[in-house]
Amino acid sequence: MEKLAKHEEMEMTTDHGIDFAKMLEVKPRPMQPIHTNRSFDERALSELISSGLSSPRPLRQLETVKSSECLEGLLLSPSIRSGSLVGTPNMHHSFEPHPMISDGWDALRRSLVYFRSKPVGTIAAMDPSEDSLNYNQVFVRDFVPSALAFLMNGEPEIVKNFLLKTLRLQSIEKRIDCFTLGEGVMPASFKVLHDPVRKTDTMIADFGESAIGRVAPVDSGFWWIILLRAYVKSTGDHNLADMPDCQRGITLILTLCLSDGFDTFPTLLCADGCCMVDRRMGIYGYPIEIQSLFFMALRSAKILLKPEGEGKEFLGRIDKRLHALSFHIREYFWLDHAQLNNIYRYKTEEYSHTAVNKFNVIPDSIPDWVFDFLPMKGGYFIGNVSPALMDFRWFAIGNCMAILSSLATPDQATAIMDLFEERWPELIGDMPLKVTYPALEGHDWRIVTGCDPKNTRWSYHNGGSWPVLLWMLTAACIKVGRPQIARRAIEQVEQRLSKDGWPEYYDGKLGRYVGKQARKFQTWSIAGYLVAKMMLEDPSHLGMIGLEEDKKMKKPCLTRSASWTA
Repeated sequence: MEKLAKHEEMEMTTDHGIDFAKMLEVKPRPMQPIHTNRSFDERALSELISSGLSSPRPLRQLETVKSSECLEGLLLSPSIRSGSLVGTPNMHHSFEPHPMISDGWDALRRSLVYFRSKPVGTIAAMDPSEDSLNYNQVFVRDFVPSALAFLMNGEPEIVKNFLLKTLRLQSIEKRIDCFTLGEGVMPASFKVLHDPVRKTDTMIADFGESAIGRVAPVDSGFWWIILLRAYVKSTGDHNLADMPDCQRGITLILTLCLSDGFDTFPTLLCADGCCMVDRRMGIYGYPIEIQSLFFMALRSAKILLKPEGEGKEFLGRIDKRLHALSFHIREYFWLDHAQLNNIYRYKTEEYSHTAVNKFNVIPDSIPDWVFDFLPMKGGYFIGNVSPALMDFRWFAIGNCMAILSSLATPDQATAIMDLFEERWPELIGDMPLKVTYPALEGHDWRIVTGCDPKNTRWSYHNGGSWPVLLWMLTAACIKVGRPQIARRAIEQVEQRLSKDGWPEYYDGKLGRYVGKQARKFQTWSIAGYLVAKMMLEDPSHLGMIGLEEDKKMKKPCLTRSASWTA
């Protein structure tokens, strides 16, 4: 890391139908005046973002548009973003913007963390009524929506600083008790200590040794790669990604994920609490959130890595894993009415390569709620699949990121949107969005969570409603061509979120109550709203976080096990 060390000295310690790919290459451009007072969801996407925005067009009634129509408009259109004034949001409307926007930007800027006078991130929360605990730190996953907000607002410097500082933290030794973590592990969070006497700043990282349960963050490395690609896509600054240190940082993360082992599946085996669901919630095994982020990170790394030296070798390994992973998730994690009926009729104890019930799932283990929850129209990726186990719970991040990364096929993405509309009270409720559904209760809650007092039913990660997920929902809706779903969800958020003090999460089946242990002025609740608004106003921002299906990706050739003989 010599070259990056020369970049800046730093003290660190540790506490133990259309080619969407072409559209995504188009960066947002300065806005032309829009002479209209119609809101976004009153115009078809293809009308909103077609060329010649300044010329009037006849009014069209909003319809559900196909993804290809949405993306064709994005490809042809200039951005509707305006130039900004220093310290103000880079948004322009011919109508009065919602007052939450300016309030949100003020709160987001107050959350900035500085290292040697340079902004390097945003703290998790600024609730003056609660002890800070670790909410005064910069979390890698929490900073992503803040980073996207700053990129969309034309302020990339803080994102660049964050990427470089976390890259430096990756290089330090990581120990928990007597055990050393892998070299590629990214920190869960870091904090900056200011010494006014010595006039020095010290950055302290947490790789899981201070976290509840002492679990290393599997998702941090994936989010770092995804954010690096978003930065490059937004700014065109390929020099940052091409730095030898950034290239090495990517390969170190990939080394952890692509190493050979005893796995018989292309999915990643993970411990409970290794991602946003960071407490014991029964997600150990192959959680869909990690698999979707893994897929997105692999595709982002494929774009960022230079095809030479070590990068060339990793590109080949990435291709092989992407092929196997996409087939596995699409085939075995997908659930719709037809597939549920198939599982319901499974035979058990099948042996040999001809087995239909490959994981030996017992049909009687299907929970009763699934039969009522799953509509005839709609579907989703279930939470986990492993030997003799299918976790039928809904997980928002896994499904939204599956759409954004194109892990979901177009038909599957459409079915997920259908599920949102068919099961609005269950998944959206009064405050978007359920991180999981349904909640664990009674005996299941006691066994799975270990009687966790924070993850009681319909609270926190056990069926709680998280406003930060609004940005993922909005991006997924735009990509599928269903912006009206996002518009409706945003309107519900605007009724309460700011008035309630930007809480971290909400409790209850419908999300009507501020979470019993929720921090106020939660930064990613603020940033998630701002990103959703900016993305809905300028859909070309989708290019930062969305990927079209790789048409060159061939379907894997399914062969018999090497141990099978005729």
